[in-house]
Amino acid sequence: METAPRHQARERALTLLYEAELKDATPSAVLGELPVAPDGYTTALVETVESRRPEIDGMIDETAIGWDLDRMAVVDRNVLRLAVAELLTRPDVPTAVILNEAVELASAYSTDDSGRFVNGVLATLAARIRH
Repeated sequence: METAPRHQARERALTLLYEAELKDATPSAVLGELPVAPDGYTTALVETVESRRPEIDGMIDETAIGWDLDRMAVVDRNVLRLAVAELLTRPDVPTAVILNEAVELASAYSTDDSGRFVNGVLATLAARIRH
């Protein structure tokens, strides 16, 4: 079972990526403005999304057939980015946990259909990334 602190780290990373996008700033700039640095897991996720964003966005764009990244809900786009970053860089975290957490975040913070959408895109990507 996934521990609450890691869930909270993902949730915090999502809010930071969302804030960066709304401010049209880099995630590292948003991190740098914080009075207290977030935990290491949050920071690692945000930094991975930023440093590998072209690769991550390309994978999402290629998989989300019929959906341009710019047309996706901001929350959905950033949940997908976080989950792909985790799939790529955290082999110690089970694939099912990453997918379940992403679906939970999308369902909690986005539209009624977001959980299904995120699950469909990530299931395909996880099969490719983690074979």
